[in-house]
Amino acid sequence: MQFGFGTGTLVLVILFVMFLWSAINILKEYERGVVFFLGRFQAVKGPGLIILIPGVQKMVKVSLRTVAMDVPPQEVITRDNVSVRVNAVIYFRVVAPDKAIIQVENFLYATSQLAQTTLRSVCGQAELDELLAEREKINKQIQGILDRQTDPWGIKVSVVEVKGIDLPEEMKRAMAKQAEAEREKRAKIIHARGELEASEAILQAAEMLSKNPVSLQLRYLQTLTEIAAEKNSTTIFPLPIDLIKPFLEKYTKKE
Repeated sequence: MQFGFGTGTLVLVILFVMFLWSAINILKEYERGVVFFLGRFQAVKGPGLIILIPGVQKMVKVSLRTVAMDVPPQEVITRDNVSVRVNAVIYFRVVAPDKAIIQVENFLYATSQLAQTTLRSVCGQAELDELLAEREKINKQIQGILDRQTDPWGIKVSVVEVKGIDLPEEMKRAMAKQAEAEREKRAKIIHARGELEASEAILQAAEMLSKNPVSLQLRYLQTLTEIAAEKNSTTIFPLPIDLIKPFLEKYTKKE
């Protein structure tokens, strides 16, 4: 009799321990538990120690941490009929655990699919130059659409970043030629502006020298010095008309 009593007690102790093991749940600080009582939503609990009645209550854990999800590359045809591959990353978190479990079957998969379709739709409405130059605008537009559509699921989309835009090879070559032509255009404009400034400076210098003959003579002597410094075998010295004018006048009077 004592042996049977001891065995029954041991069985009860084991069952009680198993009951406690299945009834006690511990949730971390970033976790919440959506509790169902006989299939009906009861409450959102956590963090800390949670005790459930096995077989009657069921709990689904939900993480409240921000999730970084990669959006696979999507084939997109832009508004100006250019085929590109675009990929992105989205950052979101669960703000209403009960909605994330009750309103949608798998909120991670649903958010991923919604992000892919939204990325194709938004990028398809933009031109290629807009995708390349106004990426921040595209990011905000995608983020706003995703945030509105995932709000009934208890999800907050905080950031969307377009990571890369892959262009066809022929488009890359065309853009390289365009960039080269643009650089040549800027170089010609800069050169033309330099020529204009130089001509204006020469014109100003000529006007100043014409007003002062002495300055003209000094410039003439400086030019002769520069010519002599080049070690030419033959040097031609042009004489100013002012120097030979008196001789010409005397010669004219004699005649």
